[in-house]
Amino acid sequence: MVTLRQAPPRDEDEGIGLDPDDIAVLQEIERRVLWLSTLMVHHANNVRENPDKPTKVGGHQASSASVVTIMTALYFQFLKAGDRTSIKPHASPVFHACQYLLGRLDERYLTTLRELGGLQSYPSRTKDPDPVDFSTGSVGLGAVAPVFAALAGRYAELKFGSVTSNRFISLIGDAELDEGNVWETVAEEAVQGLGNVIWIIDLNRQSLDRVIPGIKAARLKALFAGAGWSVLEAKYGTSLEAAMAGPDGEALRQRIDTMSNEEYQALIRVTDGADLRRRLADVADRAWRHGILDAVAEIPDDQLQMLVGNLGGHDLPKLIQVLNEADRVDHAPVVIFAYTVKGYGLAFAGDPMNHSQLLTNTQLEQLRESFGIDEADQWATFSPDSTAGEWCGAIAEGLVEHRDPPILDVEAVPSSIDTRHPKQTSTQEAFGRTLLRAGEIPRIGERIVTMSPDVATSTHLAGWINKAGVFSIEEAHDFESDAKRMLRWQPSPRGQHIELGISEMNLFMALSQFGLTGELSGQPLIPIGTVYDPFICRGLDALIYGLYVNAKMIFAGTPAGVSLSPEGGAHQSTVTPSLGIELPNLVYFEPTFGREVDWVLLEALRQCCDREHGLSTYLRLSTKPIDQSLMDEPLARLGEDELRRQVLAGGYRLVDRTVTAPDLPDTDVVHIATGGIMVPEAVEAARRLHDEGVAANVINVTSANQLYRASRDARRAQLRDAHAPLDLGQLETLIPRGERRAPIVTVQDGASHSLAFLGSVWGVPVVPLGVDEFGQSGARQAVYRTVGIDAGQIFNAGLLALDLAKD
Repeated sequence: MVTLRQAPPRDEDEGIGLDPDDIAVLQEIERRVLWLSTLMVHHANNVRENPDKPTKVGGHQASSASVVTIMTALYFQFLKAGDRTSIKPHASPVFHACQYLLGRLDERYLTTLRELGGLQSYPSRTKDPDPVDFSTGSVGLGAVAPVFAALAGRYAELKFGSVTSNRFISLIGDAELDEGNVWETVAEEAVQGLGNVIWIIDLNRQSLDRVIPGIKAARLKALFAGAGWSVLEAKYGTSLEAAMAGPDGEALRQRIDTMSNEEYQALIRVTDGADLRRRLADVADRAWRHGILDAVAEIPDDQLQMLVGNLGGHDLPKLIQVLNEADRVDHAPVVIFAYTVKGYGLAFAGDPMNHSQLLTNTQLEQLRESFGIDEADQWATFSPDSTAGEWCGAIAEGLVEHRDPPILDVEAVPSSIDTRHPKQTSTQEAFGRTLLRAGEIPRIGERIVTMSPDVATSTHLAGWINKAGVFSIEEAHDFESDAKRMLRWQPSPRGQHIELGISEMNLFMALSQFGLTGELSGQPLIPIGTVYDPFICRGLDALIYGLYVNAKMIFAGTPAGVSLSPEGGAHQSTVTPSLGIELPNLVYFEPTFGREVDWVLLEALRQCCDREHGLSTYLRLSTKPIDQSLMDEPLARLGEDELRRQVLAGGYRLVDRTVTAPDLPDTDVVHIATGGIMVPEAVEAARRLHDEGVAANVINVTSANQLYRASRDARRAQLRDAHAPLDLGQLETLIPRGERRAPIVTVQDGASHSLAFLGSVWGVPVVPLGVDEFGQSGARQAVYRTVGIDAGQIFNAGLLALDLAKD
């Protein structure tokens, strides 16, 4: 078995505040972390019953092993109370091993890796039993989350005076740096100057399929430095650095520095000392060759492999030294490149194909014996009265926090708000006005922070910015203070709007982390973002991440649909209504009228205040002007309180045929169900149908996912109990009993299937209209006719639906 061991403690380790005995204790903890993390994966795959054979359970022993030393340095020496950490996905077993040794995870969970209700495959703040700050799994996202959480913490500290968070630390696999969102974050101007962010790159030079070329590391460091980050490295361990500092040591350094990653990976796996010495000195230049041999002349053959493999990422003194150096940087984010070996300490260390390899039973037994683990007590932690046990106990005590964040009272959000909307207005314009009024709500307005990816003015945030100001950590000098300006863009710590670069990924990452500021930094915030609706898809991965971690956020996608007709297909969204319906932990609204926007935004604020049960909210808005008087009849018929209830429950009868066409027979009834943008066309189609003797209702679907959820939950309740009464909630109000056999026409400025589910509720024919092709530039009604969602086509669909119902 190939075993790469860390160099023994050296006297000069005292320079980091630890003596050799302390380092020896940390090394003992390090070995136990390696053993436990390796055993967890082994048990999940080879001991626990696997009903899905031959599919393996999985787990990453090699990827975990490469960061054991880093995690030991972090969790058992460097971290303080208030630090927030993000751990690379494949190091989940190492994280749980550390939590177990710190007394923050019960032993019974160690055998549940990747088991339902047990330890998750990757760290999860919502599903793991131990305290996870940042979920990881979708590579690159968990890595950057702490950066935006740090920005949120700094914002909260400047606004409210104190936070519970301290430093924000990410341990990142080097292959994660292939993800584009990482570099969007690194280059983001808003995060510059965050001196409490530390990234540690696990530079093991291996991805899933290959050894990564060495030149890449130099390029990565240059990119970080060019973006204003402070770049540090833990390249060589203390023993190898000592050899390089000795006589002829420069020849040894040059040899290893210029060696390809592929050659180095092969070299550190050579166990025969004499052969390793020969291969180390295998260079053409004679003087260089002699210099290399002289540099290692005093190293016995049986110790040469350990010396050559003494990388900084596996050397506790070196790591602690570099971490302390990073902690002293207070003017910029820091990135540490920690050079490691994938599979360090295991039989397949450095093997280019070890990503998914698992130790055999024999290899695991050899590891257990080499670490002196009792065969009868393989999951043992340290005895509390042992030196290592006392160390773990003291560290755990120092990490204890007493979090008691302020509570945002749901009752503080009023049921209505005094916003005056003109007779003709769009929902995007209404949103800008409503937001201004929301900022005036006592105890709530001060917690609102808006953000957008360089689209603030074009999404109607200008009024909010003029009133609330633009946020920056430092006061920006105003070179035009005397000029008259429509928009007062003066960044300062007092502002409540954050303008990001054109990166939808950064927008949704920022929204999610600001939406967790109460949990992470002890000061709850209400983040509200605006984004062009079609570009939600560009940030979809980050949006899903935010919903997965149960962040509380609000975002408006605007303008939406082919209703943005002049902009053409590249700016016309079609799939976003489907996303609004399908994504978990999200409430989706598509309002039509300004008053609806008022009610929806207030409900979204209440959802953010409800930290236990609240959801994030998506408002799909438009720049299409809407005649606000269309709402007058249902408002008079239902009253404000009942209409508001129905709007928030998912929809209401905007045109009720019993009111608008009471004399028409109920034998020819059709329902037109539409999303907010298409209401005027649906109303016009209903009028034409009335003229033809067809009794048409128009159902304004304000929240398709609320209606779908009601139908889904009702059916699931019946699956659990066949005798359960069918409770379809608002759907029963929208379509009363006497009209439930009537056909339905659905109309959406989006994919036609997004409302088609309504027919399945009562089992009636549906004619779904929507946008199932890429749009193009043109006048709005011309584009509507082209894609088949204009009033004429809705009218025709109503007649067709009646024919289908009679067949």
